[in-house]
Amino acid sequence: MAIIHWPVELQHGQVGLRPLRAGDGAEWSAARQRNVSWLRPWDATQPPGAEDGARTFRAMARDWNRQARFGRMLPFVITYGGAAGLGPKAKWPLVGQLTVSGITYGSARWANLGYWVDEQYAGRGIVPTAVALAADHCWFTLGLHRIEVAIRPENKASLRVVEKLGFRYEGERPRFLHIDGDWRDHRIFALNAEEVGPGLVARLR
Repeated sequence: MAIIHWPVELQHGQVGLRPLRAGDGAEWSAARQRNVSWLRPWDATQPPGAEDGARTFRAMARDWNRQARFGRMLPFVITYGGAAGLGPKAKWPLVGQLTVSGITYGSARWANLGYWVDEQYAGRGIVPTAVALAADHCWFTLGLHRIEVAIRPENKASLRVVEKLGFRYEGERPRFLHIDGDWRDHRIFALNAEEVGPGLVARLR
């Protein structure tokens, strides 16, 4: 049985990952509303006939943290300290979200990773750092073997993230995920533990 490490907080430089909390609703909703047009082409949607019942943000956060305690997922928010003088880490703003999902142990020991970032913080190296932190935690603390990222071919910003971190391209999966109202093709990128040496954070240095 896996040893569960949750809650956990991770940090490298001015980029932090911490658990999504029930009290994050106002800040999370404001960020999502600000970025509706920026995020819509990449947002997961429910296919026809598979709609889940509506639930509050608080209920979602509690459910995700419950799943994290059982080792099934890691629901992080991305925080950013920005320029020096912004204040203690506890006051760093929420600038995005990173979720490790589909965690599987046994003979597979793999997970997939997804993320989004507020448009006003894009291009600052925040997402590559957040991905590196989460992936290293999965390999070196949770003992996972494989981390996978699925990206739409049109999502140039996300493709640059995996390229920067050295993820291996494994091919395209047609109509793989329901995104922005339809089944969309995705490119699959992955890394195994034995490919990363001291880790992805080290690659950023």
